[in-house]
Amino acid sequence: MTKTGVDAVARALAILKKFGPERREMTLTELATATDLYKSTVLRLAATLEEGGFLTRGDDRLYRPGPELWRLGSLYRQSLDLGDLVRPTLRRLVEATGETASFYIRDGNERICLYRVNSPRAVRHHLDEGQRLPLDRGAAGHVLTAYGDGTAVSRKKVLAQGYYVSLGERDPEVAAAAVPLIDGQGKLRGALSVSAIRTRFDAQAQKTALSALKLEAQTLAELLPASEG
Repeated sequence: MTKTGVDAVARALAILKKFGPERREMTLTELATATDLYKSTVLRLAATLEEGGFLTRGDDRLYRPGPELWRLGSLYRQSLDLGDLVRPTLRRLVEATGETASFYIRDGNERICLYRVNSPRAVRHHLDEGQRLPLDRGAAGHVLTAYGDGTAVSRKKVLAQGYYVSLGERDPEVAAAAVPLIDGQGKLRGALSVSAIRTRFDAQAQKTALSALKLEAQTLAELLPASEG
């Protein structure tokens, strides 16, 4: 493909990427401003995208995402294995912290360790995938409750700071930090957590874990398809 062809594809994709939950429709001028492209360029590319079903243009002259995007998005959602996205995230968390990394979801009054990568250290907090733990104790439990429909005392604090650190709540020898995983539609998908032996989870270790957790949660959220319903 020629450089011109590659540039045209990149510009067309740039147009599509400017749409989102807060920007569902745009005029030609708005698209040109958002993409920093000439109106004539946007008009030409938009016509091609519209012909392919990737954009629609109503009688009000506003551009909107087209039905082909929904079809492709549906295929992506159907083929997506959440574990394919989460496991690399957990491996990076282990590399960054040296501790065990887990992904939890809520199931009634319990939380389930859906995915985990254990620390390579000889002395570590070991978890098995599928293990059920209390929802009212532990960092991930507080996060899942706060961002769900819970009314726990910790809810206000968790929502205000965006994370929770637990020190010996469930097990006196275990400490953990957790953050929510929220998709582009604002829906809670689970909680990312780093857990360790309490004696080595000092203030600096907590800071390192939270920094890595926040970064990975943001990166992972951008890879997730929008939730339905």
